[in-house]
Parts: sequence; structure tokens; C-alpha cells
Amino acid sequence: MIDRLTAALNYDQQALGLRNERQKVLANNIANADTPGFKARDFDFGRELSRAMGPGGAGDQGLALRTTAAGHLGGHGPARAVDDLLYRVPDQPSLDGNTVNMDVERVQFADNSVRYQTALTLLNSRIQGLKSAMQPE
Repeated sequence: MIDRLTAALNYDQQALGLRNERQKVLANNIANADTPGFKARDFDFGRELSRAMGPGGAGDQGLALRTTAAGHLGGHGPARAVDDLLYRVPDQPSLDGNTVNMDVERVQFADNSVRYQTALTLLNSRIQGLKSAMQPE
């Protein structure tokens, strides 16, 4: 039963984790907007979610823990959310080598925030539906 619940919520867990990681990357870009030589980074959310949900992805296994004795319990820790960050191609490079475009970063940050909140709302309604299905009448 727990395995079915885990499988039902795995997609949402992976999507929220990746949205969280992307928010950190975008916030780092905004924080370093005035740092000379800083290169703006981002990642392709759709590709990373497909990788995480695919065979051998974070949705399947995570980081395996090594057992050294027969009595030890096997377990899995969280896998690294994003394999590779990509450099953002600048629209208008600055003289100091910084590639952060604040307009682009703010739009991406706001878009990611809205999508994160939407995913949380959908997950909440899904959990409420599962709870009501499990309750006796």
C-alpha cells in the first residue's frame, strides 16, 4: 500500500525538488548580477524531470547506502537533483564579463515561483483526494 502511495506521489516529489533547485540557481544569478565575470546558469527543467523519472533516475533509486553487515538495513538517500547546469547565452554581454540579464532572471524567477505554487496546489488536492478515498464512510 505504501509503495503505491509513493509511486503515486513520486512525480510530484521530483517536480517540486527540481523547481526548488531551479529557484536556487535563479536566485544565485540575481544575487551575482553585479559580480564581474559571473556567468548566469540555468537548466532545462523538462529534460531534468524526464531524466529523474526515467529508468535509473532519481525517482527510481536515489543514492544507495552501502551495508557492511547482514543486519544492516538498506536504504536510499536523495539523489543529486541536477546533473549539469548550463550557461545562459547573454543577449547583451557587459564589459566586465557578467552575463546576468536582470530582466530575464526576474521573469524566469517569477515564472518558476508560479509553477512551484501551482505544483503545490495540485499536490495538496491530490493528497486530499487520496485521504478522502481512504476514509471510511
